[in-house]
Amino acid sequence: MSEKKKEEAADTEKIVKEGEAVKDYGQLILDHKIHLLSVIGEIEGHECLSSNTKTTKYEHVLPQLAAIEDSHETKGLLVLLNTVGGDVEAGLAIAEMIASLSKPTVSLVLGGSHSIGVPIAVSTDYSYIVKTGTMVIHPVRMNGTVIGAPQTYDYFKQMQDRILGFISEHCEARRERLEELMLDTGILTKDLGTILVGGQAVEEGIIDEVGGICDAIAKLHELICKSA
Repeated sequence: MSEKKKEEAADTEKIVKEGEAVKDYGQLILDHKIHLLSVIGEIEGHECLSSNTKTTKYEHVLPQLAAIEDSHETKGLLVLLNTVGGDVEAGLAIAEMIASLSKPTVSLVLGGSHSIGVPIAVSTDYSYIVKTGTMVIHPVRMNGTVIGAPQTYDYFKQMQDRILGFISEHCEARRERLEELMLDTGILTKDLGTILVGGQAVEEGIIDEVGGICDAIAKLHELICKSA
């Protein structure tokens, strides 16, 4: 086989592998060694959701984040978010992993980053939201049978404290203000909570800046150059 045909075969194999990575995991390696992670649909936890539901599976994401940290090739991580939220434990696990990476990280909220998607959005070194992007902050909810005992409500409070603590540690918003937004009854998002659109998330100190994909990639390149 000629060298030209070998190169063409290698390029074809690379394209096929990248296509499979996007299809199966929503992840891709961009030029300049930037790893792209997309958090879409519902964040799936220990139980499998319906096959008709778009999901981000934490058992796919966590090993990839570990590989990024250990990779000499990967220089930075770009996180794209359009999620309705999902499993609290899985979402916090992803957020903690991203926050503990030594590589530069940038997030971009597209469409929405609701509920447990908020900690993931703020877990990066710098965060963006598009003008039409939304973020919903609301109390912890649980489906199925719930035991009506004081211990159940204590557990809910403990989970909310974990979420509020993480968000306040990774953005400019005060914990007290975040709790006000979470328990606001003015905007009924199913029961209570707050919807923030674009610049409102920036004004509250949750997201760093309003911007799009060009801004996010430019910022990531800047952070990579500074860390070199």
